[in-house]
Amino acid sequence: MRIVKVRTFHVRPRWLFVAVETDKGVIGWGEAVVEGQARVVERMIGDLAEYLAGRDPRRIEHHWQGMYRGAFYRGGAVLCSAISGIDQALWDITARDLGVPVHALLGGAVRDSVRMYGHARGVTDAEFAHAARRSRSAGMTAIKFGLDGPVRALDTVEYVDRQVARVAAVREAVGPAFDIALDFHGRTSPAMARRLAERLSPMGPLFIEEPCLPENVDALAEIARATNVPIAAGERIFTKWGFRELLERRAVSVVQPDLCHAGGISEVRRIAAMAEAHYVALAPHNPLGPVSLAACLQVAASTPNFLIQEYLALDDGADLGAGILAVPFSVENGHIAVPTGPGLGIEVDEAQLMDRVYAGDWTTPRFTHQDGSHGDW
Repeated sequence: MRIVKVRTFHVRPRWLFVAVETDKGVIGWGEAVVEGQARVVERMIGDLAEYLAGRDPRRIEHHWQGMYRGAFYRGGAVLCSAISGIDQALWDITARDLGVPVHALLGGAVRDSVRMYGHARGVTDAEFAHAARRSRSAGMTAIKFGLDGPVRALDTVEYVDRQVARVAAVREAVGPAFDIALDFHGRTSPAMARRLAERLSPMGPLFIEEPCLPENVDALAEIARATNVPIAAGERIFTKWGFRELLERRAVSVVQPDLCHAGGISEVRRIAAMAEAHYVALAPHNPLGPVSLAACLQVAASTPNFLIQEYLALDDGADLGAGILAVPFSVENGHIAVPTGPGLGIEVDEAQLMDRVYAGDWTTPRFTHQDGSHGDW
């Protein structure tokens, strides 16, 4: 079996799908995007496709090494995201050709279903509380939402009180048996993160995600030591080498590699094993589309230290595959059943997919402080 073609699709709202075609007619799907830089990643995939042309897609590890090590300048968001999407597609091809799900090739399923959490959206505290109640009524057991932004390096007591009031409103709405994850999104300085964590701790967050930007692992470690709230990070960290430092410095209780950024199924499996050796849980990051979700579910199914899986919980269900997959995913009682179909367990409906194709020009929102300076989104 040989690779004959690699195609890409920009899919609304901000996704980039990859289809790897073979001379046996087996097609594998992956998802690869740097949000706000989709067209750059598309070009990188085109470059990697030149290497892949005519090669056996089942030599997944060999190709991962070739794509990563063949680039003299290693790592980074663009290269690793391009590799990630292709890697997912190669696993899909290999397992599909064998007639088994990907997780069967990763050692088999260690659970029957995958616990999920979606995003709460709103403006007022009441809207966030309503979103959480609605999620609980639908059978979910956890939800995530973020801080207001931008955040100054040392913000006011009023700002802190406002964030605490929102979390308190949600906690009151759903009770103690429902988990609340908080995404700081790297918007806060270490000092502000510690101040907020201290105030938020009584509400028992499941974790605080990216309490500061991830470039300084020592800062993350200092925050982790200063609070009893578990710290999670990893969406902007790439490959096992990036996560090694995070784990060795005990900066997190939960790693959040993104299968579309960190190196695909191959590399996230290695990151998960490294985390297990450090008694750290895995919660794959996934604010993206249904192909990404499909890859995440395969890893979640076969990973002992898996904690919980993110998805967007869009109103139109596109993140679960509505209007994209022949059979969309279904969340029942806060879980998705482990897929049993071959490959990633999905069938992309290209006719429907074309209705969502766009130019790939989604741009990252920008925050501006009152004085006109830039804030972190």
